[in-house]
Amino acid sequence: MITDEIKIPEEFADVCPFSDEEFGVQVAHLVEEPMFRRVVEYAMPGVQYEAFKAKMLSLKGKDEFQMEIMRPYLETLVGKTTSGLTIGGVDNYEIGKSYTFISNHRDIVLDACFLNLGLIKEDRPTTEVAIGNNLLIYDWISILVRLNKSFIVKRDLTSHQRLEGAMQLSNYVHFAISKKKESVWIAQREGRAKDSDDRTQESLLKMLGMGGEEKSFYARIKELNLLPLSISYEYDPNDYLKAKEFLMKKNDDSFKKSQEDDLLSMSTGITGYKGHVHFEIAPCVSIKLDTISPETGRAELLNIIKTEVDNSIHRSYRIYPCNYIAYDLVNGTEEYANNGYTTEEKAAFIEYVDRQLDKVDLEVTEEDRAYMRDMIYMMYSNPLKNKLNVLNVKQ
Repeated sequence: MITDEIKIPEEFADVCPFSDEEFGVQVAHLVEEPMFRRVVEYAMPGVQYEAFKAKMLSLKGKDEFQMEIMRPYLETLVGKTTSGLTIGGVDNYEIGKSYTFISNHRDIVLDACFLNLGLIKEDRPTTEVAIGNNLLIYDWISILVRLNKSFIVKRDLTSHQRLEGAMQLSNYVHFAISKKKESVWIAQREGRAKDSDDRTQESLLKMLGMGGEEKSFYARIKELNLLPLSISYEYDPNDYLKAKEFLMKKNDDSFKKSQEDDLLSMSTGITGYKGHVHFEIAPCVSIKLDTISPETGRAELLNIIKTEVDNSIHRSYRIYPCNYIAYDLVNGTEEYANNGYTTEEKAAFIEYVDRQLDKVDLEVTEEDRAYMRDMIYMMYSNPLKNKLNVLNVKQ
């Protein structure tokens, strides 16, 4: 592939995916990690690790790793934990052109993995994936994700280092798009929107507009071919953990999640039931930029881009019965009782939420439980609320 024929500048050596030239050495380190072996044996019941190790060592690069290791694993995972994985709007991802997928964020691990699986099945190139180093709890995880076409977003920087880190990240994204001719995936905000009220952080767009060789902010942003992506999970296995986090923060403003909390969220998201999962690729933001003057002021331009990305994501949500049910429960209505869900589906969803709340490992009052229930209803109602807003449907 052209990716590995291009020399990677030294400034990106500590954050970029491993080149195929480095691949073998890094795999050799990875397969000797005892914890990696335990994870493989847990994630792939019945696997003979020595045979798996030999297969890993035989791989020639990242593309083979994705096709020979990740694809079959993810297909098995889809079969076990979802009722189906679909992807729409693929024609907006033109073959031969590199894009910056910018999306809402539901699952710490699987959003980008499922996207790439969907792209493989549609005969489209996979993306390089932005991942925060706060999730790289062990060195072997860092090796694994960089073998899987991920690049690192440094989260643990001091205030003096943040500008330098942002510039490095921005320059790498521009390098990947314009020189490596690779598409990339990045979430629209740092971390997941726990309440599913998805909004693009302006600071992310400012960061993306810092790098590149073009002179104007307009040109630097346009070079990235921003491609909004809407991710819709029917059920979120982490909904009860998010509700617990809402309660913890409500009771203690200083509450911060631990590494153990992140690990639990990752494992729960991977193994939990998700129902149907849908990805919808919206038209490129450059189409919108073509309609405005390159001389548009930076602040106005940022607002235009942010609005375009948010509206594209909201408009493209796949709405499930649980979203209609939650919307009516939040608003005390039965607006969608006849055309969004059945009485049986409503009863099943309410029962589902109660079962999820039973998993919360805290001593809670009835008031606390009611609060967490309301938070879960809000999580499931917000996608519909935002879609109605962008479609200008009266609420």
